[in-house]
Amino acid sequence: MHNTTNAFYNQAAPAQQAHSFFMAKLTCETDCSDVYADMKEGKKHYILLDVRSKEAFDKSHAITALSMPHSEINSDSFKKYPQDTLFVVYCWGPGCNGATKAAGKISSLGFQVKEMIGGIHYWEDFERYPVNRRVAEIQK
Repeated sequence: MHNTTNAFYNQAAPAQQAHSFFMAKLTCETDCSDVYADMKEGKKHYILLDVRSKEAFDKSHAITALSMPHSEINSDSFKKYPQDTLFVVYCWGPGCNGATKAAGKISSLGFQVKEMIGGIHYWEDFERYPVNRRVAEIQK
C-alpha cells in the first residue's frame, strides 16, 4: 500500500521493530505520572534528581527531589551512592537536554537511571503535582 500522507511519508516500521523500539525507549524513560504514583504508593525506591541549576531548584522543585546540577555529576560527586542506587533525573522540560546529559553521565558511572520526560514543566504546570517552593522577598 502506498501512502502519501505527511505522517507516513516514510513507511512505518514493521510491528516487531516498532515494538522493540518503544520497549527499549521505556527502559530509559519514565514520566511525571509514574513518579508521582510511586510517591503516593510509597514505592519510590530511587533518588529523584533535579539536574537544573541550584537557583532553579531553590525556586521550585518536585517534592522529594534532590539537587545536583548536571555539570556537577562525576565520579567524585557519586562516591556517596551505593552502586545499586537507582536514579530518575529531570530538568526544565521537553526543550531542555540537561536530564539527557545527566542520565548519560550517571549511566557512564555504572548506575541505572531513567529520564523523567516532561521535567519540572510538566510536573508543576500541567500535572499540578506538589512542589517545594521558595518565596522570594519580592513575591511577598
